[in-house]
Amino acid sequence: MNEYFKNLNRIEFVVTMACTGRCKHCSQGEHHSFREHINGDYVSKTIKDICSNYQIQSLMTFGGEPLLYPEDVCKIHAAATEAGIRQREMITNGFFSKSKERIKEVAHMLAESGLNYIMLSVDAFHEETIPLEFVRFFADCARDEGILIKLHPAWLVSKEDDNQYNKKTREILSKFTEKGFAVSSGNVIWPEGNAKKYLSEYFDENIEYVNPYDDDSRDIWSLCFNPNGDVLNGNIYKNCILDILKSYSSEV
Repeated sequence: MNEYFKNLNRIEFVVTMACTGRCKHCSQGEHHSFREHINGDYVSKTIKDICSNYQIQSLMTFGGEPLLYPEDVCKIHAAATEAGIRQREMITNGFFSKSKERIKEVAHMLAESGLNYIMLSVDAFHEETIPLEFVRFFADCARDEGILIKLHPAWLVSKEDDNQYNKKTREILSKFTEKGFAVSSGNVIWPEGNAKKYLSEYFDENIEYVNPYDDDSRDIWSLCFNPNGDVLNGNIYKNCILDILKSYSSEV
């Protein structure tokens, strides 16, 4: 076993960078013209290979908006279920269709695939470009299918700060919590991508902000796959994931 992965216990898939939102806080920047997405059939074998060699405890799909490609999302979570990964998560803004029939269908597909936890991105930033009507309907459908859902808001400056965006976020969250939906701790926005472009007045230029999702390249506990198959110093469409892990070095 490569020493860099002695604590590996998590897999993440960026299903696509395409998105139904145009959020000014997005750390990834603009999401125009993205069409590429992960191949659910292909990565199923990747999941099996990793789990045959490592004790993976959780798997997450996100984006962009992963539910623009629900069939691939479901294939990923079905493979995770078969491989015995206990925690199977997804982050979504909940808006991928205006057809209530399609929304119900996708919620059922997700439950059938074994997805057991949804973090639903609901806050002032998403609400600016995403119709809450369909987000609420998706949340209801997914909960009816037995999937655990928690609202996952983005906070500006801090969760406690009383700026205009946080006030609006609390107001929006109340429309869900009154229906019994729980709220996670969410995340605090850092100055990167759109956030740096549109919300610069809220950040202190004298503070060095650190991306909370960056891994230590010498002790990797989570593998994150890009929509084009890139991971670490390789690509799963070109090389076996076990070969990529074996040859990895933080010095490369």
